[in-house]
Amino acid sequence: MDLLLLSNSAMPGLAYLEYALAPLTAQLGERRRGVFIPFAGVTQSHDAYTEKVRQALASLNLAITGIHTVADPRAAIADAEVIMVGGGNTFHLLKMCREQGLLEPIRQAVKKGALYVGWSAGANLACPTIRTTNDMPIVDPGGLDALNLLPLQINPHFTNALPEGHQGETREQRIRELLALDPQLQVIGLPEGNWISVRNGNAELAGSKPALLFKANEPAIPLAAGHCF
Repeated sequence: MDLLLLSNSAMPGLAYLEYALAPLTAQLGERRRGVFIPFAGVTQSHDAYTEKVRQALASLNLAITGIHTVADPRAAIADAEVIMVGGGNTFHLLKMCREQGLLEPIRQAVKKGALYVGWSAGANLACPTIRTTNDMPIVDPGGLDALNLLPLQINPHFTNALPEGHQGETREQRIRELLALDPQLQVIGLPEGNWISVRNGNAELAGSKPALLFKANEPAIPLAAGHCF
């Protein structure tokens, strides 16, 4: 099983998905036939989002088809060598994937060798559930269970910083609330610029910042690049 789960899509001073080009190149191999799932995008059209991704990844010579443009989305996923899932609103993404019956076809395609690439909401979708998203529940997705391609929960865009004078909870406090109710879970706080690469079932952390592993009733554990799960 091959996964590339990115915390975010852009970094300061870099173009959209530019920081993802190197890890994506490293995992693509000979795969070139891809589908893009733009359903997390709510304030941009699916066509515009797909074209944005095509332009960002043009140097990789991928053939990227927007899943919304095909007559049989499930067949397109079954035929794809690369399945890309963009960021945006995770609740909207899960709702549309569930309504179109795409979750099981994605699972099966990845198990058969397709590379799953997800950033932000797309990374959340690969987890057992979407309960560690940062997004507002703007729609009811009909349940929070997701693809379960990775046994860990990811919190993308992770930061514990709060603006001066802000009285809301830190990200860690929010994660601790989840772990208090579901203590068997483990959550990776994945900072921007970091990613998790899974190859042949082996997961490795990469990026320029330490991530944090959260377990119930334990201090957060810093994880450096190169840590394997």
